[in-house]
Amino acid sequence: MRKVTSSDVAARAGVSRTTVSYVLNRSERVNISEETRQRVLAAVDELGYIPNAAAQMLASQRSNGVGLVYPRSHPHLSTHIFLLSAIEGLKSVFDRYGMHLLLDAVDNNSEDAYIDLLAAQRIDGLILIDVPLNSFVSQRLIRNAFPVVTFGYQYPQLSSIDAENWLGAKIAVEHLLDLGHRRIACITNSPHFPGDPNLRLRGYHDALQQRGVPANPDWVVEGCYTPESGYTAMQTLLGLAELPTAVFVGSDVVAFGAMTAVHERGLSIPGDIAFVGFDDVPLARYAVPPLTTVRMPAVEMGIRAGMLLMERVLDGAAPTHITLPTELIVRSSSCAT
Repeated sequence: MRKVTSSDVAARAGVSRTTVSYVLNRSERVNISEETRQRVLAAVDELGYIPNAAAQMLASQRSNGVGLVYPRSHPHLSTHIFLLSAIEGLKSVFDRYGMHLLLDAVDNNSEDAYIDLLAAQRIDGLILIDVPLNSFVSQRLIRNAFPVVTFGYQYPQLSSIDAENWLGAKIAVEHLLDLGHRRIACITNSPHFPGDPNLRLRGYHDALQQRGVPANPDWVVEGCYTPESGYTAMQTLLGLAELPTAVFVGSDVVAFGAMTAVHERGLSIPGDIAFVGFDDVPLARYAVPPLTTVRMPAVEMGIRAGMLLMERVLDGAAPTHITLPTELIVRSSSCAT
């Protein structure tokens, strides 16, 4: 069968090809009546016309693509269950607007990585997850008014979405303190770097300080996004002369590895060492024992981030910062039930 063209649509609707192009690309440059627009759309449906993506891109000056960038420094997609949930929320928004989600990993040390990505992919907006921007890149994006939404980091002139990391961590450690623990260790979610706010680690320290409990620097160990890093960090803690009686872990995925190390040592959870994680990924309730954790609204964060970005892309809305609440979910890894 012959491929249906825009000329066929124009003939069926009784309009010019230019009018068809204006309607399909939602052009605001010309005033087209609602009756004419509906006639064109009806012809598109009747003929089964599929617009040429490249032509649409040129006409609308948009690529209908959104870039999601994460660090190349760790195997994010294979281990970051939270990210997969956030993508589910993002996709629900972008599908509604006919936008394509493009994933890419960049090297944090390269100032040109983001700029090259924008030029090569011809994307309309950018979502950054766990990727702190240096001043060169952030100022370049701000100066060009490019639509950006960051996860976990705030820049005054870029939109951002985050959750109550500090408060969630503080409440998690207070839960352990309320259970009588005083030797509470912390395994972070990621390595610390200069300028990193690490609000979950700060919440840990603030909870101890406010209760007058001394913080032992030997009980703070870095994780790095993966169960393997949690396992290694817990091995370090288990090698100390004085063991902690509880551990706050900055990520459920990291906590899974740490709990395995405790089981292999022949110790019980929570009898010998209690655990609290962060994120409440779907597997947390199926850990052995089920993991007490701080619930992050991952899907909702994805939805809100998608809406923030579309407001910037379509309407040029001013940058907005949104912080969503977290919730402590108590299960048997912290206290036997």
